[in-house]
Amino acid sequence: MAEDVRQLIERMWPEGGISRYGRVFHDTSEFMDIGHGDVMALGGLHYLVIRDESERRFGMEDPKYWVKRCHVLETGDKRIVKLVFYETFNATVGRFQFPCYRSPIKEARILDLVREDPRFMHGFSLEDSQGNNVRVLEYVQGRRLDLQVEAMELDHETYFRERFPAILAGYIDACEAILFLHEHGEKHGDIRRDHLYVERGTGRYRWIDFDYAFDLRENPFGWDLFGLGNILAFLVGKGEHTPLSIAEQGLTEHIRAPLDQDDFGIIFGNRLFNLKKLFPYIPERLNRVVLHFAQGADVFYETVDELLTDLRPCLAELGAIPEQAQGG
Repeated sequence: MAEDVRQLIERMWPEGGISRYGRVFHDTSEFMDIGHGDVMALGGLHYLVIRDESERRFGMEDPKYWVKRCHVLETGDKRIVKLVFYETFNATVGRFQFPCYRSPIKEARILDLVREDPRFMHGFSLEDSQGNNVRVLEYVQGRRLDLQVEAMELDHETYFRERFPAILAGYIDACEAILFLHEHGEKHGDIRRDHLYVERGTGRYRWIDFDYAFDLRENPFGWDLFGLGNILAFLVGKGEHTPLSIAEQGLTEHIRAPLDQDDFGIIFGNRLFNLKKLFPYIPERLNRVVLHFAQGADVFYETVDELLTDLRPCLAELGAIPEQAQGG
């Protein structure tokens, strides 16, 4: 126990109820050594670590030891502090395989670019005593869009007719935000449905987590586009639909034509993208947009602008969905 940490915390945050008084870190290189009760001295402020952040993926908690939930002792603000962590892995789209990697510098650039843009998380970067790029992030006060959709206790047709048009409008705004990044030569890099939040109070859709980058020579922004396609299919379908889940939910009888491999996604080959076969009231125009991200696609979108050009008329068309489901 370091007495200076105890004195620091008890003077600035006496009501905090900290069970452990750790050390003060000026160098954050060894992020695994920094945990609950430690303090990071950064940019003239003291960030008390409450715990490591984590993500819930595929039903399991995925700890992120380089991302710390913090209390700023001088201001009382809650912040997320992302420390330097490098990793590289390969991703695959169809026959193309390409590297993805974490880039703290790239995320810092985007934070500067979107500092006043309400469609993104906000924060800033600074350097620790060893020159490590540390990003200090504000919390997005809201809920993940996918969890909000999943929580709607509605059958699909009611959801699609009553809730989906507003969701599509928000999604289009979120696509325009990604287009803004691309027009400035930047990529989001990790577009997943758990990285899109609905802000409490405003209803604004906001993107988080920009530290992944990728090198896809065939299309420099292609991985972002396929991420957008995966989210769109989830929103149109009110969830993921696999052969197993379709059978378990008793939806097999809804299928108007046999399913084949061309009906499923390129990235996740067991997720149905030809959703009109399952929900025949989905307009043909909207279904065609989703099918650009399916294995049977002859043409893929090369830019977000192309996606938006096809998607905006779908929003206008949704107000004219017939009351009775049409065959498909």
